[in-house]
Amino acid sequence: MLQENAIWMGVGAEPDNKHVNLLLNQANRHGLIAGASGTGKTVTLKVMAEGFSHAGVPVFMADVKGDITGMVSPGADNEDMQERIKRFGIEGWEYTGCPARVWDMTGGQGLPVRITISDMGPELLSRLLELTDVQAGVLDIVFRIADDKQLLLIDLKDLRSMLNYVAEHAKEYETTYGKVSSQSVGAILRQLISIEDQGGDVFFGEPDLELSDWFQCAPDGRGYVNILNAEKLIQSPQIYAMFLLWMLSELFDTLPEAGDLDKPKFVFFFDEAHLLFNDMPSELLDKIVQVVKLIRSKGVGVYFITQLPSDIPDEVLAQLSNRVQHGLRAYTPAEQKAVRAAAQSFRENPAFKSEDAILELGTGEALVSFLNEDGQPEIVERAKILPPQCLMAAAPDSDLKAALDAQADLMKKYGTAEDRESAFEQLTEVAEQEEEAEKLAEERAQLEKEKAELEKQKAKEAEKAARKAEREAEKAAERAERAREKQQEQMMKGLGKLANSVLGTFGREATRQITRNLFGGRRR
Repeated sequence: MLQENAIWMGVGAEPDNKHVNLLLNQANRHGLIAGASGTGKTVTLKVMAEGFSHAGVPVFMADVKGDITGMVSPGADNEDMQERIKRFGIEGWEYTGCPARVWDMTGGQGLPVRITISDMGPELLSRLLELTDVQAGVLDIVFRIADDKQLLLIDLKDLRSMLNYVAEHAKEYETTYGKVSSQSVGAILRQLISIEDQGGDVFFGEPDLELSDWFQCAPDGRGYVNILNAEKLIQSPQIYAMFLLWMLSELFDTLPEAGDLDKPKFVFFFDEAHLLFNDMPSELLDKIVQVVKLIRSKGVGVYFITQLPSDIPDEVLAQLSNRVQHGLRAYTPAEQKAVRAAAQSFRENPAFKSEDAILELGTGEALVSFLNEDGQPEIVERAKILPPQCLMAAAPDSDLKAALDAQADLMKKYGTAEDRESAFEQLTEVAEQEEEAEKLAEERAQLEKEKAELEKQKAKEAEKAARKAEREAEKAAERAERAREKQQEQMMKGLGKLANSVLGTFGREATRQITRNLFGGRRR
């Protein structure tokens, strides 16, 4: 319940019956709600969240079991509730639900929650995909090339296209960005299939979430309780943890410095907090520690909900100043050690021993220590936690439907997925252009080859024709030579005959003359 500048969380032990209050101006110093299953953590969470809502502080919380939706419904009156109200001495009690918005990352009931691949970034995405250092380095290169080429990475098909593109052009980029092995690309692509099977094809996309829509208040001034429907999502713990870590980082990166405020701007409840820190690389843990340390100066309070405080690394645990410790069970030496560690984190109360009290706490009881006005931890109190004014169980379908209907304006904004031109379309076009260019090059090469073959064939034919002409010329010359020789031979024969004829005539005349001379002279 809200009381002036504080949320009344519970009542201490008799005889003092001291009110245990969470001061709003100290609420951004973060907090922890811990305890074994069934000890009342969810009730504590609801009381705290509805207190913030009534104070005009919007909150975010994940519903991993399905009962957080009860915050939209007024509580149910019964004898047990009447007895509690009387025992706490609550005046002016009113059953009331909170203004709420229901979100969903898996395409189920609620406003769709989407973020882009670029928003997630290579660091968180490497963690989500459980990549090795070498594979994470390749993913860094892929993101860098996408930035340099102004290719938008919106959904999984964009990232898959980008990975294939870089792998195909690895030699071109090696000297500028570093080596990209086909084995690493193949491993990343295989991991993308796993994430896609877990709902990544729904989660990654547009329109992407604007966190400003979570910073809004209802018309009556109460802050909206933003409930993430995580019953299915929790079955994919990596996606669940990475989304919440992204949200925390995004809040840190986008919000301006706010300084000391009378109340937080926003409160973030991280249920099943141990999932965030399982097998977390040291670099990522350092970033979380930095965000948790500094985000309070931006007016944001972060509250982790888990079973054991030891689920959270000491560097983060040291930043959680407002603590509610429900009962723990210690059956093993490790559990006993965890109880001692939890007890030692409190400022001791001389009225009881914290280590014993943690083991004795019943359902709805807790050891509570919040910061006082000076920012100092108060002496731990063994307190009974107030009941919430909202419904303890899950909301009935009618109330949940009414809450969903009331967010119709946001459904118009987020309800329909968009698929604008991004890396997939751009690289597909590039691939088509490259394929067309390659095809044209092949056709040109074929034409050049055919042209060369034709020229070669023409040259062969010309050479053949030249050889033929040469042979014809040689034959013609031979014929001419034979004709000339024959002609000469015939001429010689003719001359011979002529000579013989002339000689014959000359001989006969000479003979006659000699005869005449001989005989003619005798006659005289």
